[in-house]
Amino acid sequence: MTMDATLAGHLQELRRGTVVVASLTVLRTPGYGYSLLETLAQAGFEVEANTLYPLLRRLEAQGLLTSEWNTDEARPRKFYRTTEQGDALAGTLRGEWARLDAAIGDLSKTEDKKTEDLGSE
Repeated sequence: MTMDATLAGHLQELRRGTVVVASLTVLRTPGYGYSLLETLAQAGFEVEANTLYPLLRRLEAQGLLTSEWNTDEARPRKFYRTTEQGDALAGTLRGEWARLDAAIGDLSKTEDKKTEDLGSE
């Protein structure tokens, strides 16, 4: 396996969980799938429709989102909104993300310090 393929696989793995948190966060304000795709893309999340729509259905089945069809427009659209349970979960996950980010930062500082100490010997 090439380094590019290895990196791509790890990046995809890393993004999976972040798309859940981002979707639950964005959908605190009701929105439909395509607008969510655009919002996520503008924020730097690379997610495809064939990944997002099954995710939205799964989050709805878990009680983390609700949905409602809007038939007022020429083309019906399904709007999603984060539930209270989904918002609480997103908050917990964002807190855990911050904790892990700080832990990785601490590990990096420790390893950088060790490298500096070895270089000065």
